Amino acid sequence: MKLRILAALAGLFLLTACPSPKLTETEAPGSAAETPLPKAPVFDADSAYAFTARQLAFGPRVPNRPAHVACGDWLVKKFKGWGLTVQEQPFTAMTFDGTQIRARNIVARFQPQAVRRVAIFAHWDTRPFADNDKTHKNAPMDGASDGASAVAVALEMARALSQQPDSLAPAVGVDFILFDAEDWGYDATTQANLKNQLEGAGDSWCLGSQYWAKNLLPAGYKAEYGVLLDMVGARNARFSREQLSRESARPALDKIWNTAARLGYTDQFLFRDMGGITDDHVYTNQAGIPTVDIIDTLPNNATELFPAYHHSIDDNLKIIDRRTLKAVGQTVTQALYVE
Repeated sequence: MKLRILAALAGLFLLTACPSPKLTETEAPGSAAETPLPKAPVFDADSAYAFTARQLAFGPRVPNRPAHVACGDWLVKKFKGWGLTVQEQPFTAMTFDGTQIRARNIVARFQPQAVRRVAIFAHWDTRPFADNDKTHKNAPMDGASDGASAVAVALEMARALSQQPDSLAPAVGVDFILFDAEDWGYDATTQANLKNQLEGAGDSWCLGSQYWAKNLLPAGYKAEYGVLLDMVGARNARFSREQLSRESARPALDKIWNTAARLGYTDQFLFRDMGGITDDHVYTNQAGIPTVDIIDTLPNNATELFPAYHHSIDDNLKIIDRRTLKAVGQTVTQALYVE
């Protein structure tokens, strides 16, 4: 997942193997003369932490395994229990190593009658092997930040919104769209000894979002913008302004980063530009939804793009920090009310 950099050249996005060393930093906007932020629900970081832990309790959420099915059923039940309209999108796919998988995307709609809509995207599966781990390359991984934390933020947002009286509902409908089979892709850096059976046939990552983009659910789906949450729970997480997000969804990106600054989260949301990456937002943008990717990266590292826990067994509950969950969840929730 997300191991290739997306660079703009002659109007096209090209995939390379290394992070862009060029980072541009700007100052956060001042807020002294700004009008107060609209009232928004309080995002409960303890609840989001509990939702993260509950997903991990099922075991690795790898397609074709019982833990994956059980967790998916639990997610559907949670959304329905809060009164959201839920649709499931089952699909089959072949992974880079030739495994035929059964997967499903999950769509939960808050205020489905609203014409104006915002999409909150995340992936709910886990990578089947910790190939970036120095000693446990074939071990299953928990995917605490990479997957579970993003889903937990989406769950807590849905819970909080569902408890608001009509007078405090946002002016937009919100669609929580959870993609499956995002993380079973080929990494040429860590898996050079394996053959990518999908080479030349398409991207081996983001299989769920690729399927959704070609088979929109709901049919003909449109949203003003989308926010992709990915790796949003780790201690000391840092979020830079990713290239494709800047180029395809700049108004939404500015709204989110400016909102974070006004809430006091500039330690997490850096006013710094970074290169592009392959993630689910590539396909949601292609589907016509301008999407911002919020993802933990190493902005000051010229050789490594992602933190050491990425695709290793260290991506477990020990690295999850309520402060990071709060910063992301409160910022994105508040941004829904900045209309």
